[in-house]
Amino acid sequence: MRRLVLSSIAALAAVSTAPLASAQTLKVVMHSDVKALDPIWSGAYITRNHGYMIYDTLFAIDDKLQVKPQMVESWTTSPDGLTWTFTLRDGLEWHDGAPVTAEDCVASLKRWSVRDAMGQKLNQSLQDYKIVDPKTFQIVLKEKFGPLLESLGKPSVVVPFMMPKRVADLDPMKQLEDTTGSGPFIMKKDEWKPGEKIVYVKNPKYKPRTEPAAGLAGGKVVKLDRVEWIWIPDAETQLNALMNGEIDMIESVSYDHLPILEKNKDVRLISNKTSNQYVFRANWLQPPFNNVKVRQAAAYALNQEEFLQANIGDKRYYRVCKAMFTCDSPLASTAGTEGMMEGNVAKARELLKEAGYDGTLVVMPQPTDLGVIKQLAPVAKSQLEKAGFKVEVQPMDWQSMVTRLTTKRGPPSDGGWNAFGTSWVQLDILDPLMTPYLIATCDKARAGWPCDEAMEKLRDKFVAATSDAEKKAAAEEVQRYALQIVTHVPLGEWFAVSAVRTNIGTRPVPPPITVFWDMTKK
Repeated sequence: MRRLVLSSIAALAAVSTAPLASAQTLKVVMHSDVKALDPIWSGAYITRNHGYMIYDTLFAIDDKLQVKPQMVESWTTSPDGLTWTFTLRDGLEWHDGAPVTAEDCVASLKRWSVRDAMGQKLNQSLQDYKIVDPKTFQIVLKEKFGPLLESLGKPSVVVPFMMPKRVADLDPMKQLEDTTGSGPFIMKKDEWKPGEKIVYVKNPKYKPRTEPAAGLAGGKVVKLDRVEWIWIPDAETQLNALMNGEIDMIESVSYDHLPILEKNKDVRLISNKTSNQYVFRANWLQPPFNNVKVRQAAAYALNQEEFLQANIGDKRYYRVCKAMFTCDSPLASTAGTEGMMEGNVAKARELLKEAGYDGTLVVMPQPTDLGVIKQLAPVAKSQLEKAGFKVEVQPMDWQSMVTRLTTKRGPPSDGGWNAFGTSWVQLDILDPLMTPYLIATCDKARAGWPCDEAMEKLRDKFVAATSDAEKKAAAEEVQRYALQIVTHVPLGEWFAVSAVRTNIGTRPVPPPITVFWDMTKK
């Protein structure tokens, strides 16, 4: 069977590269297949990565997590801090040849801000957007909003990607189909085969910045003619395809395969220095997790070390960490975590008894095709059942799970769900404003739909903080309260490992998100 699969891959490669016999084509297996193309509508990281291929951003972060201009040439702030004026770079074009305008950017920001944690807070301080000329627009505030540039340069879900106005005017609650961007690659929609591959070609009209690439900022210089994301769900088949040279890269390697790859002279491993955080997320709308004591019981029942062992196993690439805003970050803290996430079965049982838990079934979807998180649901099931929960795990592919989580709010009997495990990259969860699972705005919140006015006031308090000490204190207050009401439960941190053939050139310091500009193939 494996020989047949590899033969199919080789045949597919021969067909897809036939028109580009002399071109530099990079073939990579990403961490997931692509089914959703709208990075504003979908929170899936694979859709975010797709966004970085075809779209561009007003600002971006460098390798020191500092915000740098990207599509913006210059900007000014009024003396009172309420009017921000942005001017776009010369030479920006959409893939269809039309110029990028200020109207496009304003429409894009409006659509993004409906779906994003930072965007929603920005909207609360916003008075208006004003178009000054075709290349210049203003953000006019009712009150100062300190992290404005950090919001415009937000690096991960949801990234404020710029889109043509005709596309950005689409309802943000509906998924777009038009993939016209202004980024360094163009999607070959006629070659997209969900479940098999998605293809991007170099945008010949893209005008990179003159600065060297650093992090996600600087010049996006494309040195490849074509990038093919080949979907191979089986990790063993991925490994063989890489070692046989049928693919050039695996974005997220199975940790079980590290000993084999470390001995292969034709393969080089790349360890990402940016951490990822596993989390447990409950559905506040449906029993039993509509009861805060039941959510608290889960927080005490879960044990970080067991999740990390089951999913990663290699201690070089994981660490126990209770800090909601990640360890080794400016806001790292263990405030409010005492006794939690340590498998405290006795405390969990006590809370379930106080809650009057009646044995309501907890339904947890499990992504069988996403290696780094597929063991979260089975481990959670085992730990929760020790505390007295009744749990059912329902296996499915990752993209189907994402769709179910975001569109099904009813009970499991109607296709809904009660809880799930997932992972967030550190770039998404560095503070109370950007962390998606801290949004507690009811039906406007992310899947799980927490509804708590006090949490939103605490997040506003963080936004209003001006000194590092005030920010630290506000963040600890948010963390304590988030664990009290249980918006989500941190389950430890892990570090991704990629593998490339030795003829693939990458930056010495890999960017925190997998991007394909500045990569080479000999």
